[in-house]
Amino acid sequence: MTKDTTEGVAGKVAIITGAAHRIGASIAQKLHQAGMNVVVHYRHSSAAANKMCADFNAIRAHSAIALPADLSEQESIIPLIEKSQQQWGRLDLLINNASSFYPTSLGEVTEATWHELMNSNLKAPFFLSQAAAPYLKKQQGSIVNIVDIHAERPLKGFPVYSMAKAGLVMMTKSLACELGPEIRVNGVAPGAILWPEQNMDDESKQRIVSRTFLKRQGEPDNIAQAVLFLVTNAPYTSGHILTVDGGRSLNG
Repeated sequence: MTKDTTEGVAGKVAIITGAAHRIGASIAQKLHQAGMNVVVHYRHSSAAANKMCADFNAIRAHSAIALPADLSEQESIIPLIEKSQQQWGRLDLLINNASSFYPTSLGEVTEATWHELMNSNLKAPFFLSQAAAPYLKKQQGSIVNIVDIHAERPLKGFPVYSMAKAGLVMMTKSLACELGPEIRVNGVAPGAILWPEQNMDDESKQRIVSRTFLKRQGEPDNIAQAVLFLVTNAPYTSGHILTVDGGRSLNG
């Protein structure tokens, strides 16, 4: 039987990008519950990020900080990693969760939308990983990238997003090669967990759910559990994409 190693993460430090809302918030909560100190990164959501940290610190003093950064600006990345490391004198885990998601119809893609989707979904995770690597190496740490099932099977109407996430999958595998043996690098690919913030009609939602084998929508906690597993109970796993989609990606 595999030993549960979550007790071994107490006092370790994780930075979660885009952690103020949605899946990022669930991941931050799960890691904090496991005993980790967390850096809640945000871009605009100051109130939500600071409230989250206040709640965490009420549970366990000095266990969370909120740090702002615009990850589209290259000069923001290294300071974010350095401040995260300096807070507790170590860095054990980087969760690349922050992402932009919106449709880009072919024929209407602009250079600005190309750059925004590629920056948030691929460029920023790469340069964050590069900046964090020296600190993670000291702690035998790990990186977890939040990818998407549409990295493998494109989502119609979202070609640039799908390509960016496909690049993030290859980045996960490439960095596992480049950063081993000291650092493990893995990814989690969500399926129907949260609906897009843009309006989606009920018929579209039901059609998506019907294509899962489990015939139900997942929850953000399902992704957080997958991340925690990769961090705490998968010591011989690197370069792997863990799909959490109720079987949808196998169903055409």
